[in-house]
Amino acid sequence: MTQEQQHEFTRYEIARILGARALQISMDAPLLMKISEDELKGMRYDSIKIAEKEFNSGVLPISVKRPMPKKAKDKLQAIREDKMDDEKIAEKEKEIEKEIQENAEEMGLVNENDTDNAMEDMSSGSENE
Repeated sequence: MTQEQQHEFTRYEIARILGARALQISMDAPLLMKISEDELKGMRYDSIKIAEKEFNSGVLPISVKRPMPKKAKDKLQAIREDKMDDEKIAEKEKEIEKEIQENAEEMGLVNENDTDNAMEDMSSGSENE
């Protein structure tokens, strides 16, 4: 095996390539290079050795697709920029709660008396703390 092929493929990829090609050869696929009868006898017609010889000579038309990780840098940057202090978070929660109450009133899910009582409970609860 040449140095270039060692850097081009990992040992796992080489094993997969040789195994796939050896399977093809064992199922009577044509050889991609001319090998003399004496060489074949020397290799004992071993399909793995034949596949290795083809691989080392560079005649196998096999390429490897390696999935690359997607860049999440933009997503992480957006998350880092969204940092808020506790006061802003509390204000945001209060706004959301008011919107929920208003929407509940519009939809008829809550009586007006219930919302007034809830508002009084919230204001008195924050005073007790």
